[in-house]
Amino acid sequence: MADSSFDVVSKVDRQEVDNALNQAGKELSTRFDFRNTGASIEWSGDEAIALTADTEERLLAALEVFKEKLIRRDISLKAFEAGEPAQSGKVYKLTGTLVQGITSENAKKISKKIRDEGPKSVKAQIQGEELRVTSKNRDDLQSVIALLKGSDFGIALQFVNYR
Repeated sequence: MADSSFDVVSKVDRQEVDNALNQAGKELSTRFDFRNTGASIEWSGDEAIALTADTEERLLAALEVFKEKLIRRDISLKAFEAGEPAQSGKVYKLTGTLVQGITSENAKKISKKIRDEGPKSVKAQIQGEELRVTSKNRDDLQSVIALLKGSDFGIALQFVNYR
């Protein structure tokens, strides 16, 4: 019998993020407490999101609205890294980025965790920005998925290509 495997990746569905951004923008334009505060949210480049508002409090509230929309769309907050609010003239701005891909440092941490605490029959290989986990026993793969879900590596992990 051939080995079973799955890939550990860190990817964000851009369309879902776009939907969350559009919903947050709509809420910012219609909610009473955001009227006349200049609060807005928009794409700033390919992987960056820019928020603006007249006051720092309204800016942070707009950020919370966007995070709420991300959670409703099943996107982990670990996949969105918000910067610090900065004043630019009379307007406060904040830029956040989407975090995608597993860095080699995180891939090594995940691989080490699998080697140390996972079943002995499981092997993990780093392949670019993803990690391939193989084993002859599918139950061992399930236990590795449970192990990784219970661990915090600071990034959002997804498990794909389970064969």
